Amino acid sequence: MAVSAAVCSFPNLEAAVNVVTETIQAGISVTRIELANATQMDAINRYSNLDLPVAPTLWLEFHGTTSGVTEQAERVQKIAAAHGVAKFSWTSDPEKRRQLWRARHDAAYADLALRPGGQLFPTDVCVPISRLAGCISATEKDIANSFLTAPIVGHAGDGNFHVAFLIDPSDSKELVEARRLNKLLVERALSMDGTCTGEHGIGCGKIDSLVLNTAKP
Repeated sequence: MAVSAAVCSFPNLEAAVNVVTETIQAGISVTRIELANATQMDAINRYSNLDLPVAPTLWLEFHGTTSGVTEQAERVQKIAAAHGVAKFSWTSDPEKRRQLWRARHDAAYADLALRPGGQLFPTDVCVPISRLAGCISATEKDIANSFLTAPIVGHAGDGNFHVAFLIDPSDSKELVEARRLNKLLVERALSMDGTCTGEHGIGCGKIDSLVLNTAKP
């Protein structure tokens, strides 16, 4: 089996998500599609000493025959070009593929490095892909109006994304703010026909959210 991987950055979140939507609608076989916002990319660059564009970014992976994975990457590149892609790089070389994915895999460590001594207050939701750009953009506005830092990454092909609030857990003000923003996020996702979590278990922190989720008509 051959494998190819690509990374591409965009002028805005809507463009990146539109590429995800059109790629799926075109029937292109994609094994993985990951998304990071500009805040997350800045954290990754700082942590991994990279110079990737500080802009909404997608990582994609394709599996199949040698000619198939080449065709898939080239088709996505054409779709991305139609949405103003700033940079598109792809490779089938195993070592170069690992380098492309390293940035995504280091995201959590990169987030922690933004605030030495801090901890992550992670959360996630899932919405229909057609609502993904709107949900993330609105969440970014909530974060911009807050005093907390919170990068965003997501499994864009599933409409699932994570927000990683960086907090001092001994600071009650920060904990209250993280919970407030999380509540806004969950309510927004539910209003967009999504779910209160797309990947992780509910846990104690989202029991009330689960009740709201199951109460939806």
